[in-house]
Amino acid sequence: MGGLILFGIMGYMLIESYSFLEALYMTIITIGGVGFSEVKALSDAGRIFTIILIIINLGLFTYFITLLTRYFMDGEFLKRFKKIKMDKSIRHLQNHVILCGFGRNGKESAMVLHNNNIPFVVIDDKELASEFDEFEVKYFINGDATKDETLIEAGINNASSIITTLPIDANNLFVVLTARQLNKHITIISRASQDSSVGKLKIAGANNVIMPEKVGGAQMATSVLIPDVVEFISQLTTKNNPDFKLAELEVTGNHLLGELNLWQQSGCTVMGIKSNNEYVFNPQPGDRIQSGQRLIIMGSMEQIEKAKKLL
Repeated sequence: MGGLILFGIMGYMLIESYSFLEALYMTIITIGGVGFSEVKALSDAGRIFTIILIIINLGLFTYFITLLTRYFMDGEFLKRFKKIKMDKSIRHLQNHVILCGFGRNGKESAMVLHNNNIPFVVIDDKELASEFDEFEVKYFINGDATKDETLIEAGINNASSIITTLPIDANNLFVVLTARQLNKHITIISRASQDSSVGKLKIAGANNVIMPEKVGGAQMATSVLIPDVVEFISQLTTKNNPDFKLAELEVTGNHLLGELNLWQQSGCTVMGIKSNNEYVFNPQPGDRIQSGQRLIIMGSMEQIEKAKKLL
């Protein structure tokens, strides 16, 4: 528009010898189509120039209307509106999970988180909106998970955990380092493809490192030995069942397990005790639990809530 006005001013000043103000006025009433009278009688060359100016203006106006129509009809406006609304929602999330990478492992993680009603934000460098309906992904950021600004946009300062499932171990290492620097207390779970990467990822700050190939192979072998137990545990850990699930509770105080009498008081079954990355399986009533340790218990949602109050 600015170029068209400048073109009109120069044309009228050169062809009709108008002053700058006369040329500007003539250009504006021609482009605006208001029908005011001409400043001075136009020569044939001036009329031809005016026709050209009007045709160019109509072309620009038509082009603008086409762009505006496409913006609304193709869903671009709705897409941008949803993006703005989603970004605002992400900023208000608390204790959510950040999922870096939406490949095969990332999709499985997303499915489990969704089934257990845990809010999560997916970060991936590809447009995967067509796959979101299947996994019911509400929050998505198209970007590089190794960059600080991307993790900050995903709300890492308010997140409880981050899962990085990128296919390259070096990228997972960058994510772990960045996440640990931005949030000292966040729980970090990382994927690893090579045995040599496990130690490096833990040194960088990962709380847990998973090798999908090893886990998958071990589970297949175990399915041969105790198939029903493997299927039972898989159902228990991946499905959101309010009547029966596993949970971990932090211990406060110093107690004998028998004194708490969790089975009678809440109905929960104590599966184990975690202390300093070591586990006590099938603990006995005489085992002592202390602050900082965690109990692995099994029961319904109602029973688990009762156990929380007891602890």
